[in-house]
Amino acid sequence: MRLFVAIEIPDELRRAIAEFLAVMRPHAPHARWVRPEAIHVTLKFIGEVSAEKMEAIRNALAPIQFPAPVEMEFRGTGFFPAERRPHVFWIGIQANASLAELASAVDRQLVPLGIARESRAFTPHLTLARFEQPGESRDLQRALGDAKRRSFGRILAREFHLYESQMLREGAQHIRIESYRFAPEIA
Repeated sequence: MRLFVAIEIPDELRRAIAEFLAVMRPHAPHARWVRPEAIHVTLKFIGEVSAEKMEAIRNALAPIQFPAPVEMEFRGTGFFPAERRPHVFWIGIQANASLAELASAVDRQLVPLGIARESRAFTPHLTLARFEQPGESRDLQRALGDAKRRSFGRILAREFHLYESQMLREGAQHIRIESYRFAPEIA
């Protein structure tokens, strides 16, 4: 099974992103667009594991705790690795330091299970589309205009989830395996 750890985004944010995608998609029709229901904040991509290892992963993530929720604003758009030769189109995430600390805590908990530590710095974002060919994003880049700075919304996250990703012909389907509350409610 193919696993990853992520924070779910609420429906109202998902709707705002879906509306944005509906406007942008015609400007890059050959890109592989992510379905709005599959968009999430990835903390750790684990990859293929056995059912036995999945159980160990479930248990390893349970102790993660923080004193406060993670605050995030979904703002602006951009391209990885660079706008001139993009592979990924994304919405940026501005967050307090807790988001990077949470991703690091997930990473640390999984290393003893033989899951490699992330080699790249954590760069929070929501992936919207992937490009296979040079030039596929040219019209999209011209159409973005003020969306490069647009705010899509804010959230306070108190839990993260372990997901299985099943690859289907119509795209990946994400199945929630376990939820982990890492921060208490604030009164």
